[in-house]
Amino acid sequence: MQRNKQQFTKEQQYILARKRVEKIGKFYKHLIAYVIVNTFLSAVFIVGDINDGDTFNQAFFNLNNYKIWFFWGIGIVFQGLNTFGLNLVFSKGWQDRKVREFMNDK
Repeated sequence: MQRNKQQFTKEQQYILARKRVEKIGKFYKHLIAYVIVNTFLSAVFIVGDINDGDTFNQAFFNLNNYKIWFFWGIGIVFQGLNTFGLNLVFSKGWQDRKVREFMNDK
């Protein structure tokens, strides 16, 4: 009976690990689509502004051409936090380094 429980636990761990890897993969695919699509759209907007009479510098530095980066980027940030959690920024290693840093400051 004990052996079946351990095997089931390993199967559960495998399933959870597999789902996590799939979630990470989806995040990176979304990130790649974000960069490719927004680069294309920004280029289209810049060319459109140039065709409307703006100089390249005016069109390139027009922040309206980059709004989509910002708003879609908010979604990317939330998806990243959902995928990796705050541990990406405040990992256990970071916490340990901070504790050592504060202990050495005394």
